[in-house]
Amino acid sequence: MAQFEEAMQKLETILHKLEQGDLALEESVNLFEQGMQLAHTCRKELDAAEGRIQKLVARRDGELAVEPFESGGE
Repeated sequence: MAQFEEAMQKLETILHKLEQGDLALEESVNLFEQGMQLAHTCRKELDAAEGRIQKLVARRDGELAVEPFESGGE
């Protein structure tokens, strides 16, 4: 997941620069576009991680079974 952490760090840096508000319009737009791409990368990484999460459930015969985790959200 190093890609996720790296993308988040870059996104935080971009957000900090944009929040300062002292950038030229063109630079702000470019940073915003980069930020959106990084946010998309982070979302893909989180979705992939969620897909790998599994839960243990007890079956009727008393055995444990592994099923995919379903968040029930979005």
